[in-house]
Amino acid sequence: MLQRMKLLDDERNAIDLSTTPLHLGLGSRARPIDGFAFDPAVLQAYGDAVAEDGIEGRMVVLIDEEGPGDHWERHPAGDEVVVCVSGTVTVVRDVGGPAEQVVLRPGEATVNPAGVWHAVDVDGAARILTITPGVGTEHRPR
Repeated sequence: MLQRMKLLDDERNAIDLSTTPLHLGLGSRARPIDGFAFDPAVLQAYGDAVAEDGIEGRMVVLIDEEGPGDHWERHPAGDEVVVCVSGTVTVVRDVGGPAEQVVLRPGEATVNPAGVWHAVDVDGAARILTITPGVGTEHRPR
């Protein structure tokens, strides 16, 4: 059964960003994304629901990771912010030569420039917070 995704209005309770990301849209609007999953159909529904925000829309989500990332991604519509909340995270960027690597510890952040392929590797387990421009995001195997 397909999970149903919807944007919530007027949410005033605590939000678990690891299960319910936030969409930051035009007019400084912040809306929880109920029923979100990293699933192609849900991602399409999310993209359709926030299309009017265009390249200005951003998703804020907490992600628990372990080990090396299995894919590259890039965001042509804008820069992505990656914040290490716990653990140690290495952000790897494919810049057309030797890979760039940025090691993050709790409280540290980096910016993945628009259009740059990147992956995340974790030493053990880690929690990261990302602020991502979703429009046009692409993935490829690593």
